[in-house]
Order: sequence, then structure tokens, then C-alpha cells
Amino acid sequence: MSKVRLYLEHSLRVGQSVSLTREQAHYLFGVMRLGAGDDLHVFDGRNGEFRAEITQTGKRGGEIACVERTRPLQMPPDLWLLFAPIKKARTDFIVEKAAEMGAARICPVQTEFTNSERIRRDRLQAHAVEAAEQCGGTFVPEVAELTRLDRVLADWPESRRLMFCDEALVGAREALVGEAGPWAILIGPEGGFSEAERTRLHAMPQALAVSLGPRILRADTAAVAALSLWQSTLGDW
Repeated sequence: MSKVRLYLEHSLRVGQSVSLTREQAHYLFGVMRLGAGDDLHVFDGRNGEFRAEITQTGKRGGEIACVERTRPLQMPPDLWLLFAPIKKARTDFIVEKAAEMGAARICPVQTEFTNSERIRRDRLQAHAVEAAEQCGGTFVPEVAELTRLDRVLADWPESRRLMFCDEALVGAREALVGEAGPWAILIGPEGGFSEAERTRLHAMPQALAVSLGPRILRADTAAVAALSLWQSTLGDW
């Protein structure tokens, strides 16, 4: 059985034929060395996973046919990850790990001390797709546009809890408590949150300040640690 998995934006069903893009054809035929008659698994983020057969090959495209549905759609918990972008490779890492670990939405936010003022949303979305392909997921989280944190907090939904990872609590025993439901995790920038941001977050009734242990973690490490903590306590692990 082929281990190759491919995300397709088409809505899939058994018996459907799908034309491949040039990039998809290069990956399947040039990189993975698949040919006509070979199997792969495809998913669309809506209808689950399907076993598909390659029916046509070419340098600039090709075609596959969905043979059978192998798995239903498995939705992650209703969990958002908010983080301040950092260096390019480490921001890529955060997006990849968030997709692997079950975030339903990934939201870059610009804080007062954020070092990066721009992101390539399309590139980060492509990393989320690749992570879902590699980890066996059937859902791809959306990567939102970079938005200022104060604007995000101004429109914060009343029903969504916010796990605020406060580096000022390093070494404290501020544990994650609560019930499953709509949640979000907020990771600060390398320079930490400003006092104004911290004051506003502590004043929000939906926010819960949480310590990530006795040591200050790098932003990318903190994202993985926070996702692990939430998933093991309130998520689907």
C-alpha cells in the first residue's frame, strides 16, 4: 500500500477523476517515482481520505481516480493557536507543529514587541498542508492573515477561552483548568508581552494565564509545549 498522501482542493467522492497540477505531477512522478496504475491516498479536508489510482501521467499534469473511501474526516478540537511571528524557519516550524498537533486555526498576531511585521500567508498555508499530508491528518487548518493583537482581542468571542502563556509566571504553579470547548492558545514574541498587553489579557474574563514551567522557553518551543499541555488536558489525546 502506498504511503504517498496528497491534499487536493477538489471536493472528493468515490469514482471521481481529478486532474493534477504541474506541481503535483512533478511531486508524484518526478520525486516519488509513481506511475500509471500506482495507488496513493488523497484528502480534501472535508470528505475524509480516499485511495486513488493514477490513470494518466505527464510532465505537466496527470489524472487520478478515487477508488474507495478509506477514512472519514477527523476534525481536530475547536482550538486556535495565536502566535507572534519570529524568524522565518522558526515560524515555519510553529505552523507545521500546530497542524500536526491538532490546531483547527493558526493565527499570526502582531504584538508590540513582534520582530516580524510581515508574513507570506500562502507559504505558511502550504506548510500546514504538507504537515497534514505527512502526519496522516484529514483536515488542514487555515492560516489567517497577520493581525494586530489589540484588534484580535477587541473582537474576541465571549464563548472562547484563551490560554495565555505568560512568561512572567515562569516557575509558578498556574495550571491549565477548564472544560473542553472553544479555546485558543496565545504565545508571545521573543521579547515577551508589553505591560499594557499583559494587563489587558489579565483583565479579560475569557483569559487564563498559564505557566509553561520553571524555565523561559523560546517562542517555537513554547508553542509545542502549550499545544501538548492543552491537548493532554482538554483535547483529543
